[in-house]
Amino acid sequence: SMIYYIILSPDETNPQTRAQIESLVKAGHVEELRRRLCSRMSFGTAGLRAAMGAGFARINDLTIIQSTQGMYKYLAKFFPDLGSRGLVVGYDTRAQETCGCSSERLARLTAAVMLCKDVPVYLFSTYVPTPFVPYAVKKLGAAAGIMVTASHNPKEDNGYKVYWNNGAQISSPHDKEILRCIEESVEPWPDSWNEKLPDSSALRSDPLQEICHLYMEELSSLCFHRYTNRTSLKFVHSSFHGVGHRYVQQAFKVFGFPQPIPVPEQKDPDPNFSTVSCPNPEEGESVLELSLQLAEKEGARVVVATDPDADRLAVAEQYDKCKWKVFTGNELAALLGWWMLYNWKETHPEVTEFKKVYMLATTVSSKILQTIARTEGFHFEETLPGFKWIGNKICDLTKMGHEVIFSFEESIGFLCGSMVPDKDGVSAAVVVAEMAAYLENKNLTLNQQLKNIYETYGYHISKTSYVICNDPPTVKRIFSRLRNFGGENLYPILCGGYNIVQVRDATTGYDNNQPDQKSVLPVTKSSQMVTFTLQNGIVATLRTSGTEPKIKYYTEFCAPPGESDISSLEEELKRVTAALVEEFLEPDKNNLIPRSV
Repeated sequence: SMIYYIILSPDETNPQTRAQIESLVKAGHVEELRRRLCSRMSFGTAGLRAAMGAGFARINDLTIIQSTQGMYKYLAKFFPDLGSRGLVVGYDTRAQETCGCSSERLARLTAAVMLCKDVPVYLFSTYVPTPFVPYAVKKLGAAAGIMVTASHNPKEDNGYKVYWNNGAQISSPHDKEILRCIEESVEPWPDSWNEKLPDSSALRSDPLQEICHLYMEELSSLCFHRYTNRTSLKFVHSSFHGVGHRYVQQAFKVFGFPQPIPVPEQKDPDPNFSTVSCPNPEEGESVLELSLQLAEKEGARVVVATDPDADRLAVAEQYDKCKWKVFTGNELAALLGWWMLYNWKETHPEVTEFKKVYMLATTVSSKILQTIARTEGFHFEETLPGFKWIGNKICDLTKMGHEVIFSFEESIGFLCGSMVPDKDGVSAAVVVAEMAAYLENKNLTLNQQLKNIYETYGYHISKTSYVICNDPPTVKRIFSRLRNFGGENLYPILCGGYNIVQVRDATTGYDNNQPDQKSVLPVTKSSQMVTFTLQNGIVATLRTSGTEPKIKYYTEFCAPPGESDISSLEEELKRVTAALVEEFLEPDKNNLIPRSV
């Protein structure tokens, strides 16, 4: 145990994290020390993400300094003009007293590492929504951007999200190369610890006002019906104890709306997320309780909630006086996809074909946009899960002269237009508000319009949930069993009594539906993902989360237009989903923890 302590201590100048290691050593907690010190964080679907605390496998001063030194090493090789392009750094409102760790402190250390190597740093002077960092990278022509955030993860966590010069999150091979450079840069440089350097360095500037101004100006390009925004419709906004309040208020102003009513207990930053069981608005009604209560009191029919770093959006609408419909990510995407297409057509009346128009979604998301695309004649493309894949695809398509008008992932991540190649809860919130005001003008609710969309294009019924597994070997065993279900390399042939007609394994690159049995999606060996298509048309996916210890499952039934017996479809989907979990994940045998919220 003492060896572990000596490894960490030479460069560990934060007394709180040092004390954590010392107490673990004293108590002889070898297993915990091994977990913290014998592995390094790797880039998942949203960069580095882990609990704050002492150890190389955690987010702390030292690991952030090491990561940034590795970033510097890689960027200096890649950009000869790094000294003039610089780097953007932003942060959210997370903090943990027990380890003296806050997003702001980690962002300042990130800046210090770059500044001591004479790299200009655009460090925001206060917390900002995550999409502001990629937006600033593009606007300022920076070499890269770093956002210190763990988005909607539990309060114990933090993260380090890296954007490339195109404004999209880094993907392969950059992530692997940066990790290699981090491993070669573990000895902190003398000035890397100088948290005060950003205050005195002439190379540090604050992009807050300029970026805020440019963002809000460009946001108005998504405002199509200003006349309906002087509406009697009231909105409530929750910022989930995070960054969203001031930015969503500003966005509503840009669109000519009255200010949304903020949930007072949740509008100011609180790193403990005191009023919610978990800071993830995706969990639905149980975490939106204060918002819905306030909306009932104020007579507001629509609630918009941004997650703590304001890159994702939840929406709820009141019906029958005091019942609430909380939209799933897939349902909101059907509405926003319809809305963006409708307005694109309105603003391009001379265009009769949509060869250059694209919408994008991740492969575990609903196929509703694909269905609309087939009917309406625009293009739809799918990517691997994680918005980094969508962001890079947007950059590729834009270079080729195409226009991406809407993109989404089912976990309530949306991008209306293509202002920034990442999901954006601020712009999505105000676009939803305008859509609701427009529909109100036509005596329609969001939910009624959703039904109209499904009646036109066919009902797309989906279920998305997860189980928690804190033991990586168990996860490995579960997926290995799937791949050898009926013998070596034989996948399951039945699920819930239905024949499985197609298997696609994104981890190994296998797809029995392709002539060469190779999947058309890029292979991602570092995460698990298997998709089954059943003979009754249900598509089911099992995958590991890139940010949390979860196994997620997704099922969807796409009915043809005119199919009206929805309740029997819903029953069948429910039954198949239960069988998928029971037969393939074996929750009892594997001690999997069901979703609690």
